[in-house]
Amino acid sequence: MSSLKQAKAPEQALVVGRITSVYGVKGWVKLYSHTEPMTGIFDYKHWWLKTPSGWKVVELSQGRVQGRGLVAAVKGYSDRDQVKEICGMDVYIDAKDLPELDEGDFYWNQLEGLKVITKEGVLLGKVSQLMETGANDVLVVRSCEGSFDREERLIPYVPDQFVMSIALDKQEMIVDWDPDF
Repeated sequence: MSSLKQAKAPEQALVVGRITSVYGVKGWVKLYSHTEPMTGIFDYKHWWLKTPSGWKVVELSQGRVQGRGLVAAVKGYSDRDQVKEICGMDVYIDAKDLPELDEGDFYWNQLEGLKVITKEGVLLGKVSQLMETGANDVLVVRSCEGSFDREERLIPYVPDQFVMSIALDKQEMIVDWDPDF
């Protein structure tokens, strides 16, 4: 019997992790988390899952670090055969449930899709994703309609050095970057 409850889609679905496989015999699952820290996924008690038949919501009952990964128990799932139905699914939350950030701080999903324009007014492209490198995050900027060229650029996300300003309302980011680099 399925424990998935039909749900209205979140207003702004945001992937925060993935249910990777079954863990143990009591209906627990292994998780991969996109949150920082990785245990941040446990801050959201209701998870949306996009199934072939539409959006479903499940409720987290317990979660913990297990070795170098995460495991969780989901309400309504009590054995490994039953929980298989949600394995391999991405875990979504509604972006409106994210905590408020200090001014000048942004979530990665807010930066993805922004037009990247040099301070001289040259359109380099749009942010397609961000990468974590250890030293600093890096913007992956891919060409778009009207961009300077078709090159992909990796621009360090260093505010006040390379990233001069971000205007979410205009969907643009101003950078100090040589278009020929």
